[in-house]
Amino acid sequence: MSDSTDTQYQTLLPAGSHWSLRIKSGSALRFTDIEGGANLGLLFYNPENLLERYNAPDTLKCQHTFRLTAGHCLYSDMGRIFCGIEHDTLGWHDTVCGSMNAALSAQRFGALSYQQAHNGRYQNGYDSFLVELAKYGLGKRDMAACINLFSKVTVDNDGNLALEPQHVPGASVTLRFAMDTLVVMHSCPHPLTEVADYPRAPVAVALLAGTAPLPPHCLAQAENQRGQANNDLYHHIPCCPGAR
Repeated sequence: MSDSTDTQYQTLLPAGSHWSLRIKSGSALRFTDIEGGANLGLLFYNPENLLERYNAPDTLKCQHTFRLTAGHCLYSDMGRIFCGIEHDTLGWHDTVCGSMNAALSAQRFGALSYQQAHNGRYQNGYDSFLVELAKYGLGKRDMAACINLFSKVTVDNDGNLALEPQHVPGASVTLRFAMDTLVVMHSCPHPLTEVADYPRAPVAVALLAGTAPLPPHCLAQAENQRGQANNDLYHHIPCCPGAR
């Protein structure tokens, strides 16, 4: 795990917020659930070709897993690796449930608009993603199934999904990027949350210096080695001019 001397930039993402940034290959992002109980939705896109984006089904099936934790890689729909989970103190993160929308948020917490509460409004993950995607000329058709960091979702024998509360103050996840990546995020409630009040747990975001490759534990599986080979090939072929 990188220490504080590696930090190039850091910020605090309040609950119900959204943000996006472009990450260089070899660098890392560290996310910290400061108070415990946060949810951080993430989407990934290739900034040189925005048609390439995170693929949740491929990420899960090629690594034979339902949950994400240290050692797992996060794949694009072109079979390339956006990033690997380099470090994880929590051990279980969701990538099947997507984001809460406005209707579900209103049903769960009531309606509270920006005009009423300003930054204390009840923002939802779906609309938060759309706001960030619009900055890059993307919209609803470009939405994919997201990752929900700090959220543990389990399934029973009848196939019912449930969010298990994880209040672990200081839990952190570090993603090491294997290619240049547009990262889009929100800190809105998980769609399966059953809490009565709108969650207000912030997430600390730190950009870590370096040009390190994916760590060995992210390439232990043969499938991830093949994904890395796809990345290596991609980096030797120039992008098509005018690619979206």
